[in-house]
Amino acid sequence: MTAMESAPAVPEPDPALWGEPRSKSVTWYDPIRVASAAATLSGLEFLTAMRDGHIPPPPISRLFDFRPVEVARGDVVFTCQPDESAYNPIGLVHGGLLCTILDTAAACAVQTTLDAGVAYTSIEIKVNYLRPVRIAAGRPNRLTAHGWTTRPGRRVAFAEGDVRDDDGKIVATASSSCLILA
Repeated sequence: MTAMESAPAVPEPDPALWGEPRSKSVTWYDPIRVASAAATLSGLEFLTAMRDGHIPPPPISRLFDFRPVEVARGDVVFTCQPDESAYNPIGLVHGGLLCTILDTAAACAVQTTLDAGVAYTSIEIKVNYLRPVRIAAGRPNRLTAHGWTTRPGRRVAFAEGDVRDDDGKIVATASSSCLILA
């Protein structure tokens, strides 16, 4: 764009065209206090307590409405109920939401293999998006993210994951590595 050119005019919001503005309220507990509980429990104990409602979920899970529903050593399952606030500009659930729940599922699968006082962080994730995710009217629209550890390690651990729609179709897959902070 040259100095002589100008950006196209952006139309004023028109409720007749776009509908009324919508909003979403998110509440959470102090994540630092919650994380301090992780130091006293093994990763499996911590995620089991979160699944059972004894420890509150982190703020990101409140924002995207996902939660652990199955927890075992090296294996976790989360469900996610996306709403239209997760849409991207082309009317699909944003890939960032899928990446977030894949990162969570894969990393939490690694977390279930760790002893009390041992932390971790994701150092790499590769996501493959296989089909678009839309929020269908009149359907539950639930996504299920499954993460499993493929190689636990003392310094780096590896995990994989997938996300399935309500029909059981895989919509995205991931491979991940986590740095173990012992």
